[in-house]
Amino acid sequence: MEHVVEHAEGMIIERDVAIKMDDGVLLRADVFRPLHVGRYPVLMTYGPYAKGLHFADGYPAQWEMLTRGHPEVLRNTSGRHANWETADPERWVPEGYVVIRVDSRGTGQSPGYVDPFSPRETRDYHDCIEWAGVQPWSTGKIGLLGVSYYAMNQWQVAATRPPHLAAICPFEGASDYYRDAVRHGGMMCTFWARWYPKQVETVQYGLGANGPVSRATGKPIAGDITLDAANLVANRTDIERDQLSHEFIDDWFRERMPDLSRIEVPLLSCGNWGGQGLHLRGNVEGYLQAGSTQKWLEMHGLEHWTEFYTDYGFRLQLQFFDHVLKGRKNGWEDQPAVQLQLRTPNGFLTRHTRGWPLPETCWTEFYLDSLALALSEKMAVVSGSVEYDQMAEEVIFRTMPFEREMEITGPLCATIFASTTAKEIDLFVTLRLFDPTGNEVLFTGAVEPNAPVTQGWLRASHRDLDPSRSLPWRPWYKHEAATPVIQGEIYELAVELWPTSIIVPTGYILALTIGGQDFDHGRKGEMPKIYGVEQRGSSVYLHDHPEDRISENLTGEVKIYTGGDCRSRLLLPQIPG
Repeated sequence: MEHVVEHAEGMIIERDVAIKMDDGVLLRADVFRPLHVGRYPVLMTYGPYAKGLHFADGYPAQWEMLTRGHPEVLRNTSGRHANWETADPERWVPEGYVVIRVDSRGTGQSPGYVDPFSPRETRDYHDCIEWAGVQPWSTGKIGLLGVSYYAMNQWQVAATRPPHLAAICPFEGASDYYRDAVRHGGMMCTFWARWYPKQVETVQYGLGANGPVSRATGKPIAGDITLDAANLVANRTDIERDQLSHEFIDDWFRERMPDLSRIEVPLLSCGNWGGQGLHLRGNVEGYLQAGSTQKWLEMHGLEHWTEFYTDYGFRLQLQFFDHVLKGRKNGWEDQPAVQLQLRTPNGFLTRHTRGWPLPETCWTEFYLDSLALALSEKMAVVSGSVEYDQMAEEVIFRTMPFEREMEITGPLCATIFASTTAKEIDLFVTLRLFDPTGNEVLFTGAVEPNAPVTQGWLRASHRDLDPSRSLPWRPWYKHEAATPVIQGEIYELAVELWPTSIIVPTGYILALTIGGQDFDHGRKGEMPKIYGVEQRGSSVYLHDHPEDRISENLTGEVKIYTGGDCRSRLLLPQIPG
């Protein structure tokens, strides 16, 4: 494969640079450098989406939405080198950085076997960092910057402590492959089975002439050879089968779940309130569990890819990296530990604070009342219960209209006393907001245009808690083995709802929906689709695999108990004032 050097857009661009791995495989990278000879800090990504695939060619709808809604992303850049969920080199190289994009093993121009988030990938990433650290144009300080996949694997590789790694900025990236990404409360999320053929197999190395072509070079972006379908299949793992065959946290999962306490480099974790089903939880837990003495958490909203590219996001990233990679005294040294874009029904407000959960949090319990289907700070006087068909129904508990504005920002937990006539209970718990006219207020989520406030999930047979890691607002389940559900027996089930932020205006109502299916907002009309799936409130983060959610096990009634000894309740992080 030819290593090409060009001068364009005020940069030196080296395409398809070979980086030799410990087993002899040559991975390929594109390197964007300043024209002036010198040593510069490096920003690197490593991932499977093909470095040669232009953002607009791979993700045209997202590119159009981004550039139309936020034209600043094309200010001072031609956009010629825009690549999905990675830094635009035309914005970073003039700031004195080298930008490197590496095609992960088996994708783009890098040969080998595709196995996302595997130990082999993590080792490769580690070696790429070390390669960049000793190049003549490098200061030896390597920063990692990217979105989603390019954020998730930052947690993994940082825990291996590459000597030249100096900082990471996982922008919307899950840190716990089991709890955040693959199995929510023990239930398999089918996102990955839909994602893999659409975003990875389409740029697998070996597609060659049958794959996409780079608009920058006019050459195939998925290898210089063309393999038949059988060889392509043989060169990649079956991610759907992998995830189905590992219901619990076993050695396979442990290899893909980093010890976050081993991360020691400066860290800026940027999460999205609308990221239910992927990433959101991981950005918060990654920040909390990382061993770094210098670490910051930022939370925002809007679409999954948007704030990474806007002036808001770019300036945040630049200030962080300028401080930690260049040693500049630019005000970052005074940056509070936590920066939040507080969510309101009409936009966002900025807050800086000292920690997470917020130090000023007033933990408030709202009790479920099955007789009135109410949600109140007063526990029901009379014990009662309410039933729903797990395969077809749900039950909704509502507050009274709030008499004054209330802010909820932080982690949440719903404790539900439940029994069933079925063999299993799959709990889907959703916090929702309604205006004074009864219309639901839905939000722009990471990849869902009409998302609820937040969501949580739990399979009752996975109810074995780890008391050493559990907190009142964040139960921690072991997920190591099944504990059978006995029909008719009442269980106390603590459901972790993913962190959120919402300022509830006067007159609005909060509602807690409990059911046995993924949340559906119920709006009429055709909805936008991702991977052919209509976005109906839960986007593509669905739990609908027939081999995981076996109808025979779930057919039956679930009964929720309230009042008396059955203190079914919702713990809310209220922020005074």
